[in-house]
Amino acid sequence: MTAVPLSERVLAGDVRAASRLMRLIDDQDPQAITELQRLFPHTGKALVIGITGPPGAGKSTLTDRLVAHYRSAALTVGVIAVDPTSPFSGGAILGDRIRMQRHASDKGVFIRSLATRGNLGGLSRATADCLKVMEAMGRQVVIIETVGVGQDEIDIAQLAHSTVVVLVPGMGDDIQAIKAGILEVADVFVVNKADLEGADRVVRELRAMLELRHAVKAPVEHDAHHRPIGSTGQVPGVPVEWEPPILKVAAASDQGVHELKQAISRHREHLEASGDLEKREQSRAMTHFLAMLRERLLRAGLDRLEREKGKLTDVAARIAHRLADPYALANELAMHESESP
Repeated sequence: MTAVPLSERVLAGDVRAASRLMRLIDDQDPQAITELQRLFPHTGKALVIGITGPPGAGKSTLTDRLVAHYRSAALTVGVIAVDPTSPFSGGAILGDRIRMQRHASDKGVFIRSLATRGNLGGLSRATADCLKVMEAMGRQVVIIETVGVGQDEIDIAQLAHSTVVVLVPGMGDDIQAIKAGILEVADVFVVNKADLEGADRVVRELRAMLELRHAVKAPVEHDAHHRPIGSTGQVPGVPVEWEPPILKVAAASDQGVHELKQAISRHREHLEASGDLEKREQSRAMTHFLAMLRERLLRAGLDRLEREKGKLTDVAARIAHRLADPYALANELAMHESESP
């Protein structure tokens, strides 16, 4: 009896098959590529939401509540929770499934934890492929919760349709997060734990930064007396630029989560009306393709290096002792790959 391919079982909504395929993806098993090729035509239909922000902002609690709201609307949900990988042991604290146990028995919710594998973008290379598995198995909404390491999480904006940046009062790093540029990727701002003192201050800081960003972007015209002339900056026939809303939320008590869901829906409608949805899809496709290409070229280059020059550790030792030229070696490997048929 011929075994049914994993891809067919995934398309039928088999959670066990999806879990098995995601394990193969995470382990970089070659079998995963074949299965993903079969699934690819059936992907791209889910609403993808990114949840990011500094550690301790309550992202997991917010994700948990958001899942409940989408389930109450009878939508199937997938969650990809990206956890930090220890730089010493390589292990990861895959704790998000523990924090979301109340959804464990719900067949309409599928939660998968992934380790960053040391990836600087806050997302493992497997995340994009696991997202495709979620889409192929029919999840209508997929939430990606990132590890929360600050400015390195910008990658989430290249995967999600709507990116939610979560901040909380009293952490002392609000301005630092703004300076790091992470807020530039936000489609929606959430000030979580808004029942704590200092929430209004965070809201004011966010509004001030948004106004500053507009001031930098918008050209200012002046009259004959060099006085600034006010202008909306809107071009006739072109949809108004999306203004990220700032929402005060207390996720632990479910306050403001419904409003967050509505804000995400409005952002999706804006993307469709403005044509930005197609641009984001192309950006997602390009990012994923370049990541795959980079990985394959690197693997091929390292394999050739080991065959012709020795193990990477030995080559690194020779470079460290100035017995080998790293520039020449890199150029040689790159030239070889570009000339390969």
